[in-house]
Amino acid sequence: MKFSTTNSLFFLSSLARSALAGGTYTICDRIVGEGFYDAFNFEAIPDPTDGRVNYVNETTAKSLNLTYAAFDTFIMRADDTTVLSPTGPGRNSVRIRTNNQYTTHVAVFDMPHMPQGCGTWPAVWETNEANWPNGGEVDIVEGVNDVEPNQSTLHTGANCSIPASGITQLGTTVTTNCYADVNGNSGCGVQYTYDDNSFGPDYNNAGGGWYAMERTNSYISIWFWQRGDISAPIDAITGAPIIDTNLWGTPAAYFPNTDCDLATHFDANNIIINLTFCGDWAGNSAVYAASGCPSTCIDYVNNNPIAFTDAYFEFSSINIYETL
Repeated sequence: MKFSTTNSLFFLSSLARSALAGGTYTICDRIVGEGFYDAFNFEAIPDPTDGRVNYVNETTAKSLNLTYAAFDTFIMRADDTTVLSPTGPGRNSVRIRTNNQYTTHVAVFDMPHMPQGCGTWPAVWETNEANWPNGGEVDIVEGVNDVEPNQSTLHTGANCSIPASGITQLGTTVTTNCYADVNGNSGCGVQYTYDDNSFGPDYNNAGGGWYAMERTNSYISIWFWQRGDISAPIDAITGAPIIDTNLWGTPAAYFPNTDCDLATHFDANNIIINLTFCGDWAGNSAVYAASGCPSTCIDYVNNNPIAFTDAYFEFSSINIYETL
């Protein structure tokens, strides 16, 4: 890895300070290009969120060109050519899940593009599907119908909440009860109200950026740096072998263990990336209407395949770190 003189000095300084400050992690999984096919499995399952989607397996995804991998690029997208029958299956799309599970760790996503379009519901998240919600869920990137900004949310079993105020974070806490069985499974969420470039078309027009999540037994932190942000930490955005999250500044979203025992509410989780359509959130009639999207969600998704030309994820890399 080649650094400029300035960046090299910054990186070496970061390592020296990390020995004193803690929050130091070493890389355990580096996922790039064709490596996505090795690191993830394709979940051809009925959509748990009742979306107008048909998740396909790896063989089908490749044959339909719904996934593509090159040296430093992985793309996963939805079908953008087929008019759907109202009584047939939903729009073909992809849902992938890591083969490995992670407990306390850091995950850094270099993502130049995320899906956009009315009816879309993209998400980058972590959970243990076999023990949901008691095994916890961290939604890192999530939103619907191109409505900005991003929202990061926890969904858990009972007796887990976050403070409504007094948290050092850039975003705004909008819900505080993380328990999935109340408030329509809204979870405890933080909106990135300080940065509309965190989601949707504005995110893509800015060249995307980096999302990073740190999970410990004391807190869960999520950061966002858009492309070209001079404050983005060099160790995070270059995939350095060792990182120190104490040098990353104030997170966009911060979930402390003040009123939630994170160690018992979160299992070893898989990373999941998926794109669905409509469903329980994007297709909610009030939510869809408020977004300014035309027609009804189902009719729009069925009849307008060309609207989903930009409904794709592009990843340059995903780097996962664990404690030394």
